[in-house]
Amino acid sequence: MKKKKKQKGLINSAAMRTWTSPLLLLFCAILCFNSAVLGDTDPNDMAILDEFRKGLDNPELLKWPANSTDPCGEKWEHVFCDGSRVSQIQVANLGLSGSLPQDLNKLEMLSNVGFQRNNFVGKLPSFSGLSNLQYAYFSGNQFDTIPSDFFVGLTNLQVMSLDENPLNQSTGWRVPQELANSVQLMNLTLMNCSLVGRLPDFLGTLSNLKVLELSYNSLSGEIPANFAGSNLQILWLNNQNGPGFSGSINVIASMTMLTDVWLHGNGFTGPIPTEIGACTSLQQLSLNGNQLVGLIPANLTSLPELGSLKLDNNFFMGPIPNVKFNFSYSQNLFCQSTPGLPCSPEVTALLEFLEGVNYPLNLAKSWSGNDPCSGWLGISCSANKVSDIHLANFQLDGTISPSLGELDSLTNIRLNGNNLTGTIPQNLTSLKSLQMLNLSSNNLSPPVPKFGNGVTVLVDGNPLFKSSNSSGSPSGNGSPPAPGGSSSSPSGGGSGSTTGSKNSKKVNVLIIAVPIGVGVSVVGLVSLLLFCRRKRKKSAFTVPNSIVIHPRDPSDVDNMVKIVVANNASNSIAGSDLQSGEDGGVSKLNVFEGGNFVISVQVLRNATRNFAPENVVGKGGFGVVYKGELHDGTMIAVKRMEAAVLSNKALDEFQAEIAVLTKVRHRNLVSILGYCVEGNERLLVYEYMPQGALSQHLFQWKQHNLEPLSWKKRLNIALDVARGMEYLHSLAHQCFIHRDLKSSNILLSDDYRAKVADFGLVKLAPDGKNSVATRLAGTFGYLAPEYAVTGKITTKADVFSFGVVLMELVTGLAALDEGRPEESRYLASWFCYMKTTKEKLKDAVDPSLDVTDEAFESISIIAELAGHCVAREPHQRPDMGYAVNVLAPLVDKWRPMKDDQEECLGIDLRQPLLQMVKGWQAADGTTDASSVSLDDSKGSIPARPAGFAESFTSADGR
Repeated sequence: MKKKKKQKGLINSAAMRTWTSPLLLLFCAILCFNSAVLGDTDPNDMAILDEFRKGLDNPELLKWPANSTDPCGEKWEHVFCDGSRVSQIQVANLGLSGSLPQDLNKLEMLSNVGFQRNNFVGKLPSFSGLSNLQYAYFSGNQFDTIPSDFFVGLTNLQVMSLDENPLNQSTGWRVPQELANSVQLMNLTLMNCSLVGRLPDFLGTLSNLKVLELSYNSLSGEIPANFAGSNLQILWLNNQNGPGFSGSINVIASMTMLTDVWLHGNGFTGPIPTEIGACTSLQQLSLNGNQLVGLIPANLTSLPELGSLKLDNNFFMGPIPNVKFNFSYSQNLFCQSTPGLPCSPEVTALLEFLEGVNYPLNLAKSWSGNDPCSGWLGISCSANKVSDIHLANFQLDGTISPSLGELDSLTNIRLNGNNLTGTIPQNLTSLKSLQMLNLSSNNLSPPVPKFGNGVTVLVDGNPLFKSSNSSGSPSGNGSPPAPGGSSSSPSGGGSGSTTGSKNSKKVNVLIIAVPIGVGVSVVGLVSLLLFCRRKRKKSAFTVPNSIVIHPRDPSDVDNMVKIVVANNASNSIAGSDLQSGEDGGVSKLNVFEGGNFVISVQVLRNATRNFAPENVVGKGGFGVVYKGELHDGTMIAVKRMEAAVLSNKALDEFQAEIAVLTKVRHRNLVSILGYCVEGNERLLVYEYMPQGALSQHLFQWKQHNLEPLSWKKRLNIALDVARGMEYLHSLAHQCFIHRDLKSSNILLSDDYRAKVADFGLVKLAPDGKNSVATRLAGTFGYLAPEYAVTGKITTKADVFSFGVVLMELVTGLAALDEGRPEESRYLASWFCYMKTTKEKLKDAVDPSLDVTDEAFESISIIAELAGHCVAREPHQRPDMGYAVNVLAPLVDKWRPMKDDQEECLGIDLRQPLLQMVKGWQAADGTTDASSVSLDDSKGSIPARPAGFAESFTSADGR
């Protein structure tokens, strides 16, 4: 019985073994498989980790097992795996030093790396192709180089932090376009890591981006417009090196998700936008240390979440808001020192006017406090009430605010020579004391409100007014009243002498000082001015106030011709601080050879507000150039030699510029108006060119908030420069070589016509020859090769420089830029290569130009001309006269009027001047010419006829 049971047990045991063997094998297989998966790290990943460990100076801080090759299986500290692949490395704050392996991107499954706040050095590894990477932290190290492909292929990136690393410190680096493909990016912090350039537009299109921190770099330019409507919550752009960000901050008003905005320590301008009230989530706003102006919007200080507002060190105006949150506002221009107190009614009205003209900085800096009679720029007072606003030629734009109608004591408003638009406020007619409203030479629109009989209104020079009377002064009674007294100020509403009662007809005065021996020439000149008139349609226009025709002998001042025409609002030196004579005479003037004036340093101090920093318009090796305004509104440019550069070389240039400019006069050469030598002061005074240097409009137009130059304007500029240089080379009485022709020495007027400036290096070719040996001078990039090598200069060196300027006009690129790639660094050689085919030339054209087929045809002609001008051999370059002949047909041509619209007066040019004037008067139906005098201090001619010549050309080229 026992034997049977034992046998049965054996049978059952065998059966069980037979049945369970497959399960055991399967279980063992699973265990073995899991062991292989969990224990064996991918060998390629292990190789990268080993390389990482070997590159450290202190690998012991990692606490990784010395002989282990299985970080995923043994779970090394700071390493995390997904299966057998390394997915994270987290070594933040360990004090590690050394370098990272450059092929770290071979860890293909990396999704999160934290290397922040250590002492890593050298080059960042390439992250190219890490499509799984979501979080990358490298801040607080000493990485000095970022590879060009660092951001390539990071399609799942959400956070990137590179703060506090000296990346490419010597040259800087730009946020690459490849980052635009990281559409899931939420947080980008690149503070203090040597970023340069402009803020990339594409950052405003990343819909998931919430945090953008770019402080303490060298970024510049404006906040791109396409940031409007973005979902950013934190925006830190503060404390940029160099000029920093500029332009307005209007775009932030449409970024309604913002909570923290730090824009301090930049160059932002303009007011805080009133639309900022839409940013209801805003908690912190730091705008201190900018150049912001205007009033503090009430809807800003009433934002529900705002807890911190910093506005220190700006030019904010008006009352100080009374708020309960953290608010700092020192170093501004508020009208009161106590929060909550309002400004005086006069200040309030003037600040509203300032808002209408967009708060120009030169006025905002002056209009501080609560008393306009305390020396506000452009404001005059009588009996402690504002009586005069004289802001002629101040480059104002915007509209005229009706708030001026609240200043009951106003007698004169002079806003001529600006760029004002809109209409004339109706309520200005209620100003009982108003005598003069000069709005000439703006862009205002009709109609002119009906003013009282005692008010002179000047609106000539506004293109939208179809016509005006002979004085260009519509008035309330339908005829132009005479201003009280006489004035030659461009902002004075007229010039010359105008007398008579309120109902008398205003007349123009023509004063002619006739030089000995040139009477016939003057008769011919005036005859040409009076030659034709329109038959059907009459129009009024502005003529120059004062034109000086210099005699052939520059020292023969007594024989100078001076023509003064009344009723003009344009800039003129006549009647300004540069003269001490009366009635336009020259007998009391201190005269330098050529008819220019010696000016006291005190006059120039007054004109420039004691050489105030805000009046600086340019700097160079010579010193500083200041903008100034004489007491009559005439704008001037004052070049002041710094005492530190009073070397023999600098004094030679100072004297050379005076000597040259007193011998040459041309409408395309900047005119010298005077000079000053007092003590250590050496100053030159020029006509003011309000649009500044051509270089700003070509290379820095975005930084200066300018519109890019159209191709038509560039053609005009090229022709103007060519004509000025042609005059210097071959049409003046001697041959001059400029030696420093470049875009920064080409200045632009309000209508973008060009004049060549800076004649300190000009050389006179001896004995009429066009070559001279001299020391090397000029600017690299514009220097002709033969001059740089031999030191021998000819007029063809100027032609070479002109060719480079043409290339700049076409490409918008500077002549020499070390920041460009080596092949395009030197514009002249690169452009000559690019113009060889049509396709290459199109690629070289300035992207800001709207190039039509017709425009490209002329661009091709200019490109060929530029190529000829920079030919290697001087004899292969054309003369400037040839350049003028090429350029002139490309500029709009004059077209004759139809025969039935004009007629000749039939005046015999052989008659004496007075008889010709009588004939003209008889044909025009005006009074006789008995009042005409050739004395330069008195005399008058009736109102000028329609069709009177619009421009003068003097014997010397002006």
